[in-house]
Amino acid sequence: MEVNNEQWFWLNEPPSYQFIDGSVHLKTVPATDFWQRTYYGFRNDNASALQIQTKETYFSFTVKVKFDTQKRFDQAGILLYLDSENWLKASSEYKNELVQRLGSVVTNNGYSDWATSDIPATINTIWYRLSRREADYRLDYSLDGESFSQMRICHLFKGDQEIAFGIYACSPEDSSFDAVFSDFELTECLWKEHV
Repeated sequence: MEVNNEQWFWLNEPPSYQFIDGSVHLKTVPATDFWQRTYYGFRNDNASALQIQTKETYFSFTVKVKFDTQKRFDQAGILLYLDSENWLKASSEYKNELVQRLGSVVTNNGYSDWATSDIPATINTIWYRLSRREADYRLDYSLDGESFSQMRICHLFKGDQEIAFGIYACSPEDSSFDAVFSDFELTECLWKEHV
């Protein structure tokens, strides 16, 4: 899958990024995130995301993410963004020098949730997969690019229409780090029907 400026577009374009040999290199901007209301009360809708649009209702999108997170809440992963109040994302999020949170956020009608599990902070490369079956979505991750594990199955109330999906990275606090996205793949839906 080729990533370029012709079909792909930026949501909150970062000041520093490059397309190099099929990969995307970007540096995050401080005080950026995607989050809506729940628990914390605040609303953030300013993270950098590179997206592509599709009307295809059955597909899987996989990408390798290498990151050098430094500070609390630094994150890099995949994003499906409909509008500021309807989207989902999957990423690892830096907590401290020992632990990071592998997690996903689903935002429906302006309210975000957050599901996580702790993984070692030494992990700096993760493959993510987004699969679509009409308005239902599945998120998977892999540490080797071969064996994928389910993170979540969810529904987006506005997710049955044309969507935009891709990659994102952000630094919610006063920090910045480098992320590299590569091995982009768009395939038939790998989330098979349960029989």
